[in-house]
Amino acid sequence: MKRHIVLSVIFLMTISGISGKAFAQGGMFATATGNTRFSSETPMENIYAENKKTQVLLNTGTGEIAIRMTMRDFVFPNKLMQEHFNENYMESAKYPTGTFSGKLDQTIDFTKDGTYDASVTGSFTIHGVAKTRTIKGKLKVEGSKITISSDFEVALTDHKIEVPSIVFVKIAQSIKVKSEYILAPYKK
Repeated sequence: MKRHIVLSVIFLMTISGISGKAFAQGGMFATATGNTRFSSETPMENIYAENKKTQVLLNTGTGEIAIRMTMRDFVFPNKLMQEHFNENYMESAKYPTGTFSGKLDQTIDFTKDGTYDASVTGSFTIHGVAKTRTIKGKLKVEGSKITISSDFEVALTDHKIEVPSIVFVKIAQSIKVKSEYILAPYKK
């Protein structure tokens, strides 16, 4: 498991451009069990899924953050929905991961406990399509842990996710995403 986390951190550093120099500048906080949920709500059908294996790395010195999730780790209450999500919409065999790499838009004093309004701007890649996004949320510093939470929407057209006309009324064109990541100090 430790080897998996080390490899994940190296991967996250690579996708986010966090260098060895940046690594040394601040404390590194990470998780491999972040929670990302999404929902599609329409008058015809509500669809929910959850991924409890989201990987997150935060450099408190530079404010850089990297997030990575495997699409096949989203769990649906209905196995057929999960199959359609992976095969028809996300094309998970071709685009296995979703990523975000960016930087906090404001300076946070990570030495002081508290809850802060925060936003992060960076590259959000889903379905092989990268978009620059600014995502707002809350950042809570409490002792030796940092909790990051956010609510935002993703338009399917922004990431070239096609919905067949036969099910068009069952899937929202803008998906609601909620996340909660509890980070702890990263130790090699």
